[in-house]
Amino acid sequence: MNEKLLHFIWKLKLFSIKNLEATNGDKIHIISTGIHNLNTGPDFLNAKIEIANQVWAGNVEIHINSSDWYKHRHETDTNYDAVILHVVWEHDVEIFRKNNVEITTLELKKYISKDLLNKYNQLFSKNKKWINCENEIASIDSFIFENWIERLYFERLVQKSEFINNTLQVNNNNWEATLFILLAKSFGLKVNGDAFLNFATSFDFSIVRKVSNNKEQLEALFFGQAGLLANENESVYFQQLKKEYEYLKVKFNLKPISNGQVQFFRLRPNNFPTIRLSQLVFLYNKYQNLFSKIIEIDTIELFYSLFKVSTLPYWETHFTFEKESKKRSKKLTQSFIDLILINTIIPLKFVYLKSLGKNDFSSLFAILEQIKPEKNTIVSNFNTLKVKSPNAFKTQALLQLKNEYCSKQLCLQCAIGKTVLNKR
Repeated sequence: MNEKLLHFIWKLKLFSIKNLEATNGDKIHIISTGIHNLNTGPDFLNAKIEIANQVWAGNVEIHINSSDWYKHRHETDTNYDAVILHVVWEHDVEIFRKNNVEITTLELKKYISKDLLNKYNQLFSKNKKWINCENEIASIDSFIFENWIERLYFERLVQKSEFINNTLQVNNNNWEATLFILLAKSFGLKVNGDAFLNFATSFDFSIVRKVSNNKEQLEALFFGQAGLLANENESVYFQQLKKEYEYLKVKFNLKPISNGQVQFFRLRPNNFPTIRLSQLVFLYNKYQNLFSKIIEIDTIELFYSLFKVSTLPYWETHFTFEKESKKRSKKLTQSFIDLILINTIIPLKFVYLKSLGKNDFSSLFAILEQIKPEKNTIVSNFNTLKVKSPNAFKTQALLQLKNEYCSKQLCLQCAIGKTVLNKR
C-alpha cells in the first residue's frame, strides 16, 4: 500500500461508503471528500464529513499508518489544526490534537475491495512493460480515450508556452523577435537546436531587419554569429562572407557564439547547419514581417506556400565550404515544414491567441490534424499496442502521455489508468 493509492481511492470514493465507522465506533458519512491539495499541508481541503450525526467542515489527512501523524510531526504544525478526519490504511495508535482532543480516524483497509488492490498490483507489477497499461489500453472506451488525448495535447501546448512566454518577456513582447528565436531553434533540430538558439539570441533582432534586404549580408551575419566563419578557408565565397561579417561585427559591435557549438557530426547533408542557416536567410530576406503573415494565415496550404524557401545560390552546389557537390535546389521539404508547424508555429499562435483573450483554438487543431503522423519510437510502440495515430495531433498527445504520465508512473493521474482501476 502507498499514500498515492489511498489519495486516489479517497478522492474517487473507491471503497464501500455505506456503514462507515471510525476506529472509536462513531458513524461516518462522507458528504464531500474535499479538494486534493498538491502543495504543503493536509491532503484534502474543505471536506465536509458527518461524524456521529454532527457535520464538520475542514481538512482530511491521509497516511498509511496512524502513527505517521507523529512521524511527520503534524502535532506541532498549525496547518493541521483544522483536520477533521484522519484517514489511514491501518490504525496503530490514537491521534490527538495539541489540546489533547482525539482526532477521529477512519481505517480504510476493511472497506476497500481486494479486486481493486489486485488491479492496482497488476497495473504496477514489476514485470517488464513498456507502459503499465499495455494490456488494457487498446480496450479503453473511445470516448474516454479521445477526450484524454485532446487534454494531453492541450497540456503539451501549455508546456511549450512556458518557453515562448519567457522568450517574449526577454524580448519586451516583441513577437517578431520571438518568432526568429523559435524558428532558429527549430531549424537547428535536435543536434543544433541549442547552438542555433544561442546564435539567435547573440544579437538584437533589429539587426536582422536592417540587413535583411541584402541576402549576402544577412548570410554573413548568420554564419558569422554562428561561429561558422571563425576558421580560415580558401573558398572565395567564404572569404566574401568573412569580409562582410567583419564589417558588420564592427558596425553593430557583435560577438559571435564560440566556435564549435554548431555541429556537422551525425547529420545528413541536407540538415547541415550551413544549409539550414542559408534557408533561414532566404526566409527572412523574402519576408520582412514574417510574424504578421503567420498570424494572418490559417490553412496548411498557405503555410506550405509561406515556407517554400530554398538556399542562396552558392549552396545549390555545396553542403560545406570545403567541397563542391552536384547542383540541386535545397528547398525546405514538407516534412521539415511540418516539424516547424508542430514545434513552433502552432504553439506560438496558441500563445498569441491567449494573449488576446481568445480561447477558441479549433483552427490550430484543424491544421495539426492535417499533418501526417510523426515517426519515432514512441509512436511506433503505441502502434504496436493497437493505438493508431492518423495525424500529428494524435502523435503529439501520445508523446505527452508517454513522457509525462507513463514514464513517470503517474497512472493514478491518467484517465486511462483510472479507467483500468475502475473497470468492473
